[in-house]
Amino acid sequence: MGGYDPYSASKGAVELVASSYRSSYFNNDDYGVKHNTLLASCRAGNVIGGGDWAEDRLIPDIMRAVDKDEQVEIRSPNSTRPWQHVLEPLSGYLLVGQKLLEGKREFAEGWNFGPSDEDSITVKEVVEYIKEYWDKIEYIINEDKNALHEANLLKLDCSKAHFKLGWRARWDSQTTFEKTVTWYREFYEKKSVSSKEQLSNYLKVEM
Repeated sequence: MGGYDPYSASKGAVELVASSYRSSYFNNDDYGVKHNTLLASCRAGNVIGGGDWAEDRLIPDIMRAVDKDEQVEIRSPNSTRPWQHVLEPLSGYLLVGQKLLEGKREFAEGWNFGPSDEDSITVKEVVEYIKEYWDKIEYIINEDKNALHEANLLKLDCSKAHFKLGWRARWDSQTTFEKTVTWYREFYEKKSVSSKEQLSNYLKVEM
C-alpha cells in the first residue's frame, strides 16, 4: 500500500487510518462483547453520472462546455482511469452495509468497488465515447509537460468484492457513458431528469 504521487499515497493513508481506528477502538474480535460497532471502509474508482456539477472534473467540465458551444481543453489524454457509473459503488456500499447490519464481522474491513480491467479506459477514449452520444463536443488536447507528476494508470483490484460479496459492475464502459451523456443531454435540451429511470434500468441488470 502506498503510491508514488501524493494523490495515490493519500488513498493508502486513508485506509491505514481506518484500519488502525478499527483495530484500536472497534476490533472485530471484541464485537458483541466490548462494543457493538462494525467498521468497514470502501473505495471507488473514478465515479461519473448525471447530476455531477463539480468544478475541475472531466465529465461536468465537458458537459458545461458542450451546452455553451465552447471548446473544452483535455489534459492527460493517455491517462487510464477506472471509470464507473455512480450507481456501481453505491450498490457495493449497500451490500457491505447490509452485511454489517447482520452482524457479520468478517465484512468489517476494506473494500474496492470498480470496473473490470477492460472497462478502465483512457481520457481520450472517454472523450470519443461522449462524442458518440453528443457530437456537439469540440475539444483540444493540452499535454502540459511541466505538470506535476500524476499516475498514468490507475486500477482497482475488486476480486474480494467479487468473491465474498458477489458484487460486480452491471454496466460496461459504453453503457456507463451512454447513460451519463444521455442524462446531461436530456437535462440541457429537455429540462428533464432521468435519474429514476436510469436507476430502474440499472436494477434490472444482474450482477
